[in-house]
Amino acid sequence: MRWKTRNQMLYLFLLPFLFITVAFMLLPLIAMVISSFTADGGGAWTLSQYATALTNKFYLVALKNSIFISFFSSIAGILIALFAAYSITRFSAKSREFILMLSNMTSNFAGVPLAFAYMILLGSNGLFTLLFKQWGWDVFASFDLYSWTGLAFVYFYFQLPLAILMLYPTYFGIHQQWRESATLLGASTFQFWRSIGIPVVLPGIAGTFSILFANAMGAYATAYALVGSNYNLLAIRIGTMVSGDIYVKPELAGALAVILAIIMVVAIWFNETMMRRVRRDLQ
Repeated sequence: MRWKTRNQMLYLFLLPFLFITVAFMLLPLIAMVISSFTADGGGAWTLSQYATALTNKFYLVALKNSIFISFFSSIAGILIALFAAYSITRFSAKSREFILMLSNMTSNFAGVPLAFAYMILLGSNGLFTLLFKQWGWDVFASFDLYSWTGLAFVYFYFQLPLAILMLYPTYFGIHQQWRESATLLGASTFQFWRSIGIPVVLPGIAGTFSILFANAMGAYATAYALVGSNYNLLAIRIGTMVSGDIYVKPELAGALAVILAIIMVVAIWFNETMMRRVRRDLQ
């Protein structure tokens, strides 16, 4: 009887979480999907919103730009994180904990605060921009934070620490016994990584890439705070059609959001598939 009462109390404590999940995730998701299949202004069921989203050049360019910047920032983040995460594994336990703590804090520093921080430091009248200009250094003479290059640079900033956190455990799948056995058999360091190390960490790299890609595809606050509507990104187009000052098209925004959600779900599914391989190799 006491065990049953305890279980009921646990379910009671879960009610706030279930309420938040239903109210802020499930209901908006259902409303978004339903809206994407209705005509402008509501009413008749139609596929015209998806036809517009997949044929209109303006929205196709937004999708292409989002995929491009997500792919670029993910690749750049992984290339640096591969060496950074491996270097962390060679440090002492105390140093590893400190670096991982910093990486965790940095990965959560995104959105509007990140955009404002870059404006203060590297904007047209930013601290470093004016300081280096006064010193006669042309370090940021050709760098424009509010351009496509600046946006990609900010994306790379919040992708890198997340990639480090995700790739760091993958290296522990390479057992020390494998290194010793390869050395005893006369294998060089290059041969070890080519035949053993890279195949072990490759699923983790692929899974990390999919998460970084989905993370960048869904980024909205950072891009909007930095460049506003000046650049045609899918997340920004969805936001402007829901709360824009000129025109509002929630039905078309719903169709674009569903397309974005499908891309992100595929990326997450791919990550889970790769992670299962990593966990299997670690056993």
